[in-house]
Amino acid sequence: MRFLLIEDNRQLAEAVVDRLKLDGHVVDHAGDLETAWDFAATTDYDLILLDIMLPDGDGRSFLARHRERQSRTPVIVLTARSEVSDRVGILDLGADDYMIKPIDFSELEARCRAVLRRRGGAARNLIALGDASFDSLSGTLKVAGKDIQLRTRELRLFEVFSAAPGQIFSKSALVDRLFSYDEEVSENAIEVYVGRLRRHLQGSSVKITTVRGLGYKLELA
Repeated sequence: MRFLLIEDNRQLAEAVVDRLKLDGHVVDHAGDLETAWDFAATTDYDLILLDIMLPDGDGRSFLARHRERQSRTPVIVLTARSEVSDRVGILDLGADDYMIKPIDFSELEARCRAVLRRRGGAARNLIALGDASFDSLSGTLKVAGKDIQLRTRELRLFEVFSAAPGQIFSKSALVDRLFSYDEEVSENAIEVYVGRLRRHLQGSSVKITTVRGLGYKLELA
């Protein structure tokens, strides 16, 4: 998954980025609103983590404008404000969740998973896909009664496919979701990971098919 972190505290930002990268996520960091808008204008994100007090404005203005544009990308607000009225105002502006600083990283990870599940219409980490199942928390794919532990890139790629069965993803879009700007990778890397997932799915009704000239999609037979 690709996240946008908007946070001006560099020490906190680096800690959040490092923690989320350990889970295999791609995280772009913006230290101000201007940079955040540049990122948001050119990249599709799965989740935005938004600070309120920023050097060039209030994060709530970003949130309000983000929702005015009809963007469905979920937003978790990171705030030092603990008053109930502040939290209510943040939620009413369109935030999907909030966390009060100082942040516990385990809780942040859990809240990210919960928000992403809700976006995908799931209440639990376990997703049924035909005669297979996928646990995004443990990174386990169950096929024909066998548990298969997915590696980090395989896990994040399968999350993309399983969240939108039938949707076609181009190779370039998948590269964008799995790799950061400073990683030099070719679209051939996607072919490698798709090939691995296909081998894992053998014996199930779940297929990752190639749509010639367009990309890949997950199908349930």
